[in-house]
Amino acid sequence: MELTVDQPFDLTASLESGQSHRWDYPGEEGDSWYTGVIRGDLVRIRRTPLGVEFRTSPTVESDFAPRLANYFRLDDNIEAIYDDIRRDKRVAEMVEHYPGLRVLRVEPWECLVSFICSANNNIQRIHNNMETISEAFGSAVSLDRYTRYTFPTPADLAEAGEMELRRLGLGFRAPYVHKAALAVLEGRLDLDELVRLPYPDAKGRLMECPGIGPKIADCIAVFSLEKLEAFPIDVWVRRALGEWYFPNQKIPKDSVLLEWAQNHFGRYCGYSQQYLFHGRRLRGRALDETNAP
Repeated sequence: MELTVDQPFDLTASLESGQSHRWDYPGEEGDSWYTGVIRGDLVRIRRTPLGVEFRTSPTVESDFAPRLANYFRLDDNIEAIYDDIRRDKRVAEMVEHYPGLRVLRVEPWECLVSFICSANNNIQRIHNNMETISEAFGSAVSLDRYTRYTFPTPADLAEAGEMELRRLGLGFRAPYVHKAALAVLEGRLDLDELVRLPYPDAKGRLMECPGIGPKIADCIAVFSLEKLEAFPIDVWVRRALGEWYFPNQKIPKDSVLLEWAQNHFGRYCGYSQQYLFHGRRLRGRALDETNAP
């Protein structure tokens, strides 16, 4: 089935920009399909001239189309967002380079676990952690020759326990995932409520959980809790801000950078952050390849 998209939309940049960790990228030459899991459905998707072509299981494509549009935030007024964030020349440059990079709307529980797993980790290992957890405790779902697994519930991971999560390779992150599962299961952390709360309150609630600091809380807030004013500061964003906004001077600490960024970039600074992250990370990757022996 095809979903028409009549606005800027870059499937590759959106799926490969570190927001969601349930996607397998095209690997075979000539293969343009991404394979992932969205809220329990196995999804195969590729870009077309008019939008995206997709297949799903077990939900039929016609019923899944609104969920797919929701996932890619096609309800955002992207042109109005661009008008706002392009006031900054560097962000405007990134928008020109990567038009259609979207902030995703990831399921909150999955997003929370993935960014707990992001601590001192890289994107590939986060992906591996999420797949290992899903294969161990999720349910199989198949489409054609592909089989993936749904993401386990808080009850599943609470029952699994810390030691089993360590055995699966989560390391020091295992107790944090287990404690988060217990907090959600017991109602001490209500993710649906966090969507409704103002950004500072939602972030504060998240940071009450062991293993969730300011950066992880902001990632969860912007990618799953509707807080587009959140501005996660990871190593790539810190490098981008240091090189592009504070050259030849000591970079302020993250709390100062966050306040500066939210004042400077405005109400859609979560979008600005994603463009800066994606652009600086790709630049760093290109430099690494250039300097490789």
